[in-house]
Amino acid sequence: MSERVAVVTGGNRGIGFEIVRQLAARGLRVVLASRDLAKGREARARLGTAGDRIEVCQLDVTSEEQARALAASIERTLGRCDVLVNNAGVLLDPKGSRSLDIVPDVLRRTFDVNVLGPVVVTSALVPLMRLHGYGRIVNMSSGLGQLADMGVGTPAYRMSKSALNAFTRTLAADLGGTNIKVNSMCPGWVRTDMGGPHATTSVEEAADTAVWLATLADDGPNGGFFRDRQPIPW
Repeated sequence: MSERVAVVTGGNRGIGFEIVRQLAARGLRVVLASRDLAKGREARARLGTAGDRIEVCQLDVTSEEQARALAASIERTLGRCDVLVNNAGVLLDPKGSRSLDIVPDVLRRTFDVNVLGPVVVTSALVPLMRLHGYGRIVNMSSGLGQLADMGVGTPAYRMSKSALNAFTRTLAADLGGTNIKVNSMCPGWVRTDMGGPHATTSVEEAADTAVWLATLADDGPNGGFFRDRQPIPW
């Protein structure tokens, strides 16, 4: 069997960067997708010799053209795509914002990246997974998108993650029986640029569940929502 190939969007920093590092350490060939190509290359350089297992590509996840070009490049140069981690995301809500304060442009830009992005990239790469009868898709969601525990604040972000979870469920059902598994995960409150320095979870801990879902055995879960490798309510 040829080595597995994984794509990680937003892989140049934070949780995405750590997911790239851990997948490469497990022997996967990883495509680090970054909106800024130079930052992607800088990220690969920081990984030292592990960077030999990493390809860098420029990708705006909201661009159908770039997503199709990425799929064509992967098929041409690597021959397969086995794993997709839809990690790229934004939190654009002004501090202290509430539902009735939503600025339409903020909502639109949030959904473009956090919902449309995963849909566009997944649609481009699933055909490559079908070719080999294997796929693992991990959607980076958030507990802030849980309907079971919905609260105040960051309404655009919350709504986008709820929508991403709906995409996870519908896609998992659509791909049932294909050995392409689709799951969402919440990384927790993570010490990244988004989470801030006082967050309780390290990037290494946050990436663990994503890597676990990205490398599930054939009898692993499908269509679930996880934190710390444990299922959580939608």
